[in-house]
Amino acid sequence: MLIGEVARRSGVSTRMLRHYDALGLVRPTGRTTGGYREYSDPDIERLLHVESLRSLGLSLRDVGRALDDPSFAPDTLLERLIQDTQDRMAADARLLDRLRQIQVTGADDWPAVLDVVGLLRAVHSEHAAHRQRAALRAGDAGLSAESLTDALLAESDENVAGTLRWALAQTPGALDQLAARVTDPDATVRRRATTALSAIDDARATAVLEASLTDPDHEVRRTAALSLGRRGAEAALNVLVELVAVGDRDVEAAEILATHDVDGRIVERLVDRLGADPDPSVRLRLVQALAEITGDAASKALTGLGDDADETVARTARAIGSLRSR
Repeated sequence: MLIGEVARRSGVSTRMLRHYDALGLVRPTGRTTGGYREYSDPDIERLLHVESLRSLGLSLRDVGRALDDPSFAPDTLLERLIQDTQDRMAADARLLDRLRQIQVTGADDWPAVLDVVGLLRAVHSEHAAHRQRAALRAGDAGLSAESLTDALLAESDENVAGTLRWALAQTPGALDQLAARVTDPDATVRRRATTALSAIDDARATAVLEASLTDPDHEVRRTAALSLGRRGAEAALNVLVELVAVGDRDVEAAEILATHDVDGRIVERLVDRLGADPDPSVRLRLVQALAEITGDAASKALTGLGDDADETVARTARAIGSLRSR
């Protein structure tokens, strides 16, 4: 295939194709019977890879490095491009739904409608800074809870996500939208929905979070448990004990558990779960968790751990016990 036909079919200008040739990115390796250089099938495939990588934001220098890397995987690249394309199509479909809603319900203030449309596009921009500014304006512009939820659950930048959660918490209907998404098949969506629900101090939000304590995803359970524990919900206690056991946000979990211990029941749960664990690091976390809890039950448990077979665990327990006795 000659350069003119490649340009016509691919949309890449002949000037850019010659530039790729000069850089060594895509060089026509074939020859016609008349001696003209032409692009072979492998050359066309490489051009596809170059354009695909450029669409992901790579510079031409980085594109060359990626293609020359022995570990470069075209199949993985195509999967990424398919996913990005699907995400853009989904965003456009959501925008189309909003426009149809406007068409059905009618609108008296068309400049305001245009502002909302522009804001919707900005919320789904490829640039995080644009999404951040759009999220800050979302509440004043009257963006719907459904639109904000869609944007939040697709947002990977934590700064933008935080702003969207703030905007969503002030938007009527946010709880219903988030509650409908905590059972999504995608664990990432459930994590983001659970995190957003944690920012809403409402009895219905608490009930939804309690249901998330049995989610198959550990991160969802952790987020729900920490939020519920701060709200005083006893349903979260077992998950909080598990967080201490596995060492995931264990200090925060222990501090929350300490606020729930009024009669020694939390101490009993901690000792039953962690006290006989063969891993000394787990027993050490037990000692540290008990240090957060006041009362005789915690002091007695620390005394017992002062005789632990592991010297670090025993020495730490004795030191904490000594401070408490003073």
